[in-house]
Amino acid sequence: MPRPVLLVIAHGSRDPRHAETVHALVRRVRALRPGVRVETGFLDFNLPSVSGVLESLAAEGVRDVVALPLLLTRAFHAKSDIPAVLSEAPARLRIRQAEVLGPSPLLTAALERRLYEAGLSPADKSSTGVVLASAGSTDPEAIAVIAEIAREWRRTGWCAVRPAFASASLPRTGDAVRELRALGCARVAVAPYVLAPGFLPDRIARGAAEADVLADVLGPSPEVARVLLQRYDAARAPALTAVGA
Repeated sequence: MPRPVLLVIAHGSRDPRHAETVHALVRRVRALRPGVRVETGFLDFNLPSVSGVLESLAAEGVRDVVALPLLLTRAFHAKSDIPAVLSEAPARLRIRQAEVLGPSPLLTAALERRLYEAGLSPADKSSTGVVLASAGSTDPEAIAVIAEIAREWRRTGWCAVRPAFASASLPRTGDAVRELRALGCARVAVAPYVLAPGFLPDRIARGAAEADVLADVLGPSPEVARVLLQRYDAARAPALTAVGA
């Protein structure tokens, strides 16, 4: 039985860095799992569109697809936009929507990788406060997840970890930086909990002006690629069980 096609669904952006980063991440996923066909579709701004990719796959005779939201939290896009697009797919396709990427210990490891690439070391953890800066959401579930990631990450040895949001929620990145300064952390680092560059990540960067360290976005880090494949495997598992694989 052929493996389902993995369709990575990205939001899309007018900022060309967004699509470039998504494609780099997909290339890493393909390298990790060469036996899986991986396609990319965008909800907005970029091509190919999700619906266009699904139409093409159906025309080729593909039957099984795992649709994977390239999202860190279960908010509006994962709960509404993506199911709506998938519901309009050609009837011959069997589509399973995978879970969003976060939370995951691998994503926390990717955040630390980016902080160390920006100049920190494990020896700095106990004296460094970290702002976990996400895009933000009006969805209470998504906000609660970010707060819980911050609490869990703090337990790994950082001086303190505070969540911040670029939109929709408070505090903003700059306010969280100042809070950690007031708390007495010797240095403050900002870790963007976002996948690709764009408008809101740029806002996070501006909010990090008073921080000592600003990490890069998660991007095509190996940990993110591994999470994608974990979500793919979990989504296709029911079908494997059904055929005794």
